[in-house]
Amino acid sequence: MEKIFLKACRGEPVDYTPIWLNRQAGRYMPEYHAVKGDTGSLAFFKDPVRAAQATLDAQRILGVDAAIMFADLLPIMEPMGLELDYLPGEGPVFANPVRSEADVKSLRVAPAEEATPYIADTVKNILSGLPEDIALIGFAGAPFTLASYAIEGRGSRNYIAVKQMMYQAPELWHQLLTKLTDQVTSYLELQIDSGVDAIQIFDTWVGCLSIRDFDTYVRPHLERLLDNLKGRVPVIYFGTGNGHLLDRVADLAIDVLALDWRTPLRETWERTGVTAVQGNLDPIVLCADRASVLREAGAVLDAADGRPGHIFNLGHGIVPQTPVDNVKALVDFVHEHS
Repeated sequence: MEKIFLKACRGEPVDYTPIWLNRQAGRYMPEYHAVKGDTGSLAFFKDPVRAAQATLDAQRILGVDAAIMFADLLPIMEPMGLELDYLPGEGPVFANPVRSEADVKSLRVAPAEEATPYIADTVKNILSGLPEDIALIGFAGAPFTLASYAIEGRGSRNYIAVKQMMYQAPELWHQLLTKLTDQVTSYLELQIDSGVDAIQIFDTWVGCLSIRDFDTYVRPHLERLLDNLKGRVPVIYFGTGNGHLLDRVADLAIDVLALDWRTPLRETWERTGVTAVQGNLDPIVLCADRASVLREAGAVLDAADGRPGHIFNLGHGIVPQTPVDNVKALVDFVHEHS
C-alpha cells in the first residue's frame, strides 16, 4: 500500500496533506505516562517494548500519517563513553563533558548493533503493530548538535565551551565531529536496515552559528553523513533558529527541508527550490483556544497553497502543557481542509 507521507517526501501529488508532529509521543498525553510509569527516562528510551508502545499509542490516538520512533537524541553517546542522566527539572546532563584532547581520544566508536542494539528491537516492535499505510520515521541528532551537548554537558544559551573548542582547537573539533558522524551513520543505518521508511536529522542548536562558521565547522561533516545515507530512504533535515542557513542546507543531499515556526514557508520553499518542505506551525499555538489552532493551521496550509511536497508539522516539538484534544483537532483539520 502506498504511504501518503512518502509520496509527499518525493514531491508527488497526494489526496490530502499528510501530517505528523514533532514529539507527538510525549508528556502531554496520559497514555504516555501510563506506559512510562516509574521507569527512568534513560531506561524508558532503551526499552524496546515500552518505546514501541509509546510510538504506536501516539499514532493511533492522533491519527497522524507517520509515526516517529520514540527515543531521544543523546543515548547514542552513552556507549561512546559519556555518563548520561536525566535530572528532574533540568533534563539531560553529561557528568563528564568533552573538553580536552584526551576526552576526544577516549570516545569510542562502535557498530550500532553493538552500541545501541535495542534500537533495532524497538523498530521491529513498532512495525509489528503499525498500520501498513502509515510510515515509520527514524531519527538521530546531527553531529553539531550532539557535539554541543557533549561539550557543554547540558543545555546552553551561549555555547561558550562549544565555540571555544571550535575557534581555539579546530583540529580537535573536527576530530570530535568525525567520531560523532561515524557513530550517527551507523546508528541511522541500523534503523534503515531494521525497516524505517524515512529518517529525520535533528540539528536543534545549529541556529547559534553564523553562515561562515556553519560552512567551516559543520557542513563538511553534515555532507559526509548525508552522502553515507543517500538513496536509501528519504531524509528530513530539521533545525531551529536557522533561517539564515537554509540556502546552505538546501543544496545538501536531503529530500525534505523542515522549517521552524519563524521561517516563512512559501518564500523559503520558492527561494531554495527544494522538492519538499515540512512544517511549520508554532507549537505554542496548540496551547491556545480551538479557534486559534484552526485559524493558524489554515494559514500554514494557505502558505503551502496545495503544492505537492508539503508535509504538515510543527516548527518544534509539542510542549507538555498542550491539550490533547487540540492536537487531535489539528490533525482532523489538516486532513479535511487540504
